Amino acid sequence: MALSHQQRDQIERRIRAAIDRLLAGQIPLGGACDAKTLAREAGISRASLYRTWGRLKDEFEKRRAAAWAAGRQPDPREARIARLRDLNQRLTGKLARTHTELTQHMERHRLLLSVLAAKDDELQRVRRELSSPAPVPATRQGDDAVGVVPLPRR
Repeated sequence: MALSHQQRDQIERRIRAAIDRLLAGQIPLGGACDAKTLAREAGISRASLYRTWGRLKDEFEKRRAAAWAAGRQPDPREARIARLRDLNQRLTGKLARTHTELTQHMERHRLLLSVLAAKDDELQRVRRELSSPAPVPATRQGDDAVGVVPLPRR
């Protein structure tokens, strides 16, 4: 069924009014600043918006993109989603850096524990040497044997 000129004008006015409301941030409950909500707000089907009123849908999308580029976000949910995505990306990067630092610290910790264990082993060996009695020097048998020389006292 063909629309009369008056009906076409009326529908176009409704679509343009809906575009203006959506881009002004007047997003209906359960809606978004998108073509689906635009069609619903204008009182037409989404298929009709795409087929018959495609130029107005394209105009809406261009104006919405221009608003984004200018730093205005008509849909508060979309603005929040964009902020949360940015925050998520920054936190993911920070988490990756922190993980790398933690891995480096853990590797350094293992290395230092290894050095500490080696030093402890060395200390235990020196303590054992110092606590054991001094070895008696061996004496030679024969004509020039001198005998045992006493160690000096400390």
